[in-house]
Amino acid sequence: MKKIISLTVCFILSSFILSGCSDTEESFEKKSYTSDTQINAIELDVQDREIEVSLSEDEQVHIQYSENSEEYYDISVSDENILSMVNASNKEWTDYIGVKTAEENRKISLQIPDTLLKDITLSTTNEDITLSALTVTGSASISSDGGSITFEKLDVGSALTLNAKNGDISGKVIGGYDDFSIRSEIKKGESNLPDQKDGGEKTLDMSVNNGDINIEFVNE
Repeated sequence: MKKIISLTVCFILSSFILSGCSDTEESFEKKSYTSDTQINAIELDVQDREIEVSLSEDEQVHIQYSENSEEYYDISVSDENILSMVNASNKEWTDYIGVKTAEENRKISLQIPDTLLKDITLSTTNEDITLSALTVTGSASISSDGGSITFEKLDVGSALTLNAKNGDISGKVIGGYDDFSIRSEIKKGESNLPDQKDGGEKTLDMSVNNGDINIEFVNE
């Protein structure tokens, strides 16, 4: 008798969870943000979102994204003119079971002016990060936990930090090999750069778990 009751309870709970997962996804609205002041640095920290970075046609920062009442973003600018964009959510834990946001709503397009930024920090999970040619006068830090990082040409003033898990890192860095102190940590993959190289006025710090590193040094 107890076994029958237990099975009945499990069936009811399973039906409740599955019925919650079968609900149609609330429609997303495409939105855009444009800075009304000069931005000195960008900090973008999101989850389960692809990040695509390209150059702005003017001297402002532009962001295109999609959100609804359950999955949205907090966008703010500090007194130091640092633009921050982070995930926010009203979802219950049952909303995440068996449900994944449609691909067209999981992309963030970021357009930034060339040479006007000091620092940029990009972080996401389970998606890729791609960047067109970009220059920052300070440092760039890019991280994807569950995706790859790909860039055309990155020119940094002081430091470049790249981290990927279950993905690759590939791209071109402006400058010579001897311009950088290098640290390359890799697990279950291959790298075309040494584990450690001292010297150089700039730093290049990379780590990959279950992926490859392929970096090329080029002139402007």
